Amino acid sequence: MKTFFQSAFMKVFFAIVLFFGAMFGLNSWDTIKKYDAKVEKLTFMENTMETAIPQTSVYTTIKNHFESPLAEGKTVKKAILIGYDGCRLDALTLIDDNHPSAIRRVREQGHALIAYAGGANYPEYNVQKTKTAPGWCTELTGEWANVHGVKDNLQVKKSGVNTLMTAGVETGLFDDSAMYVSWRNHFTSNLSTYKQEKAYTEEKGLPVTWLYAEDDDGTRANVLADLNREDCSDFIFLTLEYTDHCGHSTGFNVESKKYQTAFYNAEAAADEFLDAIEARPNYDTEDWLIIMATDHGGYDTFHGASTKQERMIWIVCNKDIVASENTHG
Repeated sequence: MKTFFQSAFMKVFFAIVLFFGAMFGLNSWDTIKKYDAKVEKLTFMENTMETAIPQTSVYTTIKNHFESPLAEGKTVKKAILIGYDGCRLDALTLIDDNHPSAIRRVREQGHALIAYAGGANYPEYNVQKTKTAPGWCTELTGEWANVHGVKDNLQVKKSGVNTLMTAGVETGLFDDSAMYVSWRNHFTSNLSTYKQEKAYTEEKGLPVTWLYAEDDDGTRANVLADLNREDCSDFIFLTLEYTDHCGHSTGFNVESKKYQTAFYNAEAAADEFLDAIEARPNYDTEDWLIIMATDHGGYDTFHGASTKQERMIWIVCNKDIVASENTHG
């Protein structure tokens, strides 16, 4: 009996510690004070955490691009959403002259804004978990979990609430689209987010590509193969898992060499994509929107709760970022 009560007490004790750590950032290497100081160094961001825009703005920006008139001399619109999964906002302080930076390269052409995941800005309590499936689904549909139905990982999106990949093809906004990932729960597992949507596009014969790879190297190869085609997909969405995988294994710690290496690996891959786009034979007549974002941050070795470190994200784009009015879930 004593062992049972001791075990129950310890579970409650650690639950309390975890709760206060998640809410107030009590890790010695990850206090809110340290986090705020790092974010303040991001002088190329055009807003503050207090004025962060909703992550639904990713969807709004892409949709606006395809709906806008072609610029003079351009014959076709293209867009790519490069997702850095689990890349914290303060990780952008790692950008330096010693490593290739796709983020800096795109920012120099356009804009960079702080955004928020979770359906509400900090310190208001989350109405949506800061997890992978809800985050990307919100950015691809322009809706929060109360509409698209993906409130956690391992949940299938509601039918009828399609991503821009499918909706854009069906409405003639663009001709074709593709998703390249290496996380099984996007569309390959039994409880994957886009399982029903993938089946719908296949049943209808829609030109939407869903391609899974075993790892980030496979995703890089799949994306480059698409970009190197003469008539590449009009809209490409991809995720790089480097920072998320590292965060779960050793910590979402910007001061960690391992997390820094993961960030630089993502940057190098994205830099390859930019090179491939600019090397396209028809690049001069293609109107490209290049948008980069993350789905959530991280705290300790997890994410899903409501700390600043998990909630605050970033959006970088070579064109204007169109802030969504869908500010709360």
